[in-house]
Amino acid sequence: MRNVRFVWLLIKYKLTRMMMFRADFFFVFFCDGALFLVQLLAFEAIYSGVDSIGGWGRGEMIIFVGTFSMINALNMLIYFFGVVDLPNRIRRGDLDLIITKPVNPLLRLTFESVDPGSFPLVILSVLIILYGVRVAGVEVTAARALGYAALVVLMTVLWYDMELILRTIPFFVISVDGIMELESQFLEVNFKVPGVLFKGAYRFLFYYMFPYGIMSTIPTQFVTGSITAPGLASAVLTAIGFTAFALWFFKLGLRNYKSASS
Repeated sequence: MRNVRFVWLLIKYKLTRMMMFRADFFFVFFCDGALFLVQLLAFEAIYSGVDSIGGWGRGEMIIFVGTFSMINALNMLIYFFGVVDLPNRIRRGDLDLIITKPVNPLLRLTFESVDPGSFPLVILSVLIILYGVRVAGVEVTAARALGYAALVVLMTVLWYDMELILRTIPFFVISVDGIMELESQFLEVNFKVPGVLFKGAYRFLFYYMFPYGIMSTIPTQFVTGSITAPGLASAVLTAIGFTAFALWFFKLGLRNYKSASS
């Protein structure tokens, strides 16, 4: 309960600061919203000339885009702006101000920079998903909707794990520019290419080493009824494994942190 109250205070403080610069509230929404709309139009153009790609029709791809948009929106809404600055804090020694406070450092990093301005993007993502469901002719049941929502939350946690793992590496090395560029390229590829198209080494790379390939693919397969039980179990275990590793790796990084006063 103490942690819940602390998180709520962080959110209230963030909202107070945002009201001082109201334009920032909608800036992320317009940028990300435009990005996903352009991507949606691109897929519409592609499917105007073909019936399916990798067994997926236009409806499945719209759900895929909407799901990726939803996970990204939750990412921006909850934790992105807190976690993304971790390498700079390590380099400048600003992390001293966090680890000396009587609260879990990771909890504060995760929730201190929530961005309510990203909430409209959540609504846009829901509309895209509903449109995709209609185009795909999917029969939505309560169990299917709840399962899909649970998988979206799980994949959002997995995205958080990947961001945290990559941004914990600066505890051990000086430059991480190459790592951040690698993350950007992997995200761009997996946003454009559904995981069902990956085979062999590519499937291993994007399903198990850098599991960006399952983040939007697995929820889409679930809601359309095309996922297998082993595939679903593998995705869930992957997310759990990466979460455990991310928490352990961050604690290891803290033990190796050389503070500004050391």
